Amino acid sequence: MSVEFEPTPDVAKQVFGDRLALAEQYHDSLATTAAERGFIGPKEVSRLWSRHILNCAIISEAFDEGLRVADIGSGAGLPGIPLAIARPDLSITLIEPLLKRSTYLGEVKEQLGLDNVTVIRGRAEDQKLERDAAHIKKVGGGEATIFTVGDDVLAEPSTLIRIERSR
Repeated sequence: MSVEFEPTPDVAKQVFGDRLALAEQYHDSLATTAAERGFIGPKEVSRLWSRHILNCAIISEAFDEGLRVADIGSGAGLPGIPLAIARPDLSITLIEPLLKRSTYLGEVKEQLGLDNVTVIRGRAEDQKLERDAAHIKKVGGGEATIFTVGDDVLAEPSTLIRIERSR
C-alpha cells in the first residue's frame, strides 16, 4: 500500500523562506526514513506538513533572536528540526535518550547541514545546558516531572513551552 504525500503548502514558503528546500528534505526524511524506523506513525505520513512540520515551525515566532533552545524528548526532531530550519539564529539542542532516535537526529543534522543543531543522547534531567527556552512533549509522569526536567536544563530567566495536540 503506497501512501500519498501531502504537497508542500504555499504557507511553508512564508514560514521557511529561502530555507524551504531544507524543510522539504526534512519532510521527505520523515515520510521515508523516520516512518520506516517507526518514529512516525503510518497515518501521519500523509499529513506531515499540516499536522507536524508547520505546527512546530510556527512557534519560532515566540523566541527572541539568538536564544538557546532545548527540545526535550526530541524523538524524530519535532519541533527542534523545523525550528532550526525556520530560525537559523537559534541554537537548538535536541535531547533524546533512545539511541536509534538520537542516531536519526544526527543523520538529519548532517544531511541538512544544520550548524545550529546539537544532538545529545541522554536524559534531560542529566544535562546542565542552561538554555533560554525549552520545549517538552509528554516527558515523565506529569507536570511536576516536566518542571523538574525544565529546571535542570533551563537558565534563569527562561521559557518553557509545551505543545499539546488534539487527537
